[in-house]
Amino acid sequence: MKSMRSTSVLIPAYNEAERIAATLVGVRSLPVSEVIVVDDGSHDATASVALSYGARVITLPQNVGKGGAIQHALTEVRGEILLLLDADLGNSARHALALLTPLYSGQTDMTVAAFAKRQRPGGGIGLTVGLARWSISLITGQSLSAPLSGQRALRSDDLRRLLPLPRDFGFEVGLTIKALKMGLSITEIPLPLEHRVTGRSLRDILHRGRQFCQICRVIIRSQQFASH
Repeated sequence: MKSMRSTSVLIPAYNEAERIAATLVGVRSLPVSEVIVVDDGSHDATASVALSYGARVITLPQNVGKGGAIQHALTEVRGEILLLLDADLGNSARHALALLTPLYSGQTDMTVAAFAKRQRPGGGIGLTVGLARWSISLITGQSLSAPLSGQRALRSDDLRRLLPLPRDFGFEVGLTIKALKMGLSITEIPLPLEHRVTGRSLRDILHRGRQFCQICRVIIRSQQFASH
């Protein structure tokens, strides 16, 4: 079994000053050796709050996107196992231990959290999630129930081998497709996690629209790569 002390937590964060503290409190209960928060060009106090809760903070001068922030910080990761978490999980982040155990025992190459706890409905109608599921199944022949989940664990070296990956919200879909095509096994684990749900404001609608378009680009690039 791999040592739990060789595990790093990596949390990309953009304007998450209101929720990053509770997330880091949840992370404190995990048997990991380091916690890195990547402040992705935030305009609020995300970096200072993360520092005050004991995280190692990497501050980017401008917003580069979720995938870009993760890949930028990967050179700083010391752990053999890498746990990727979103910044808005709050104290429910403590449940992420279940993502690590199968990697320590060598049962799988990557774990992905499926949100088992039902939250209030958001403003979307599931188009982006449906697109992600369909594209992964079409390209790899495998189906995932939570293709957009940012809560994942894998070996750091495996993630480095999969680079480059999309720098935007297509990161998870691109990561999943590349991992499966390279023969890595993926196991989904239902967990009682909570996160901020997007609403019906213009800003939320535009966010979902960008995410949809970015995943479309991942699909096109993946199919072009497969045809060569």
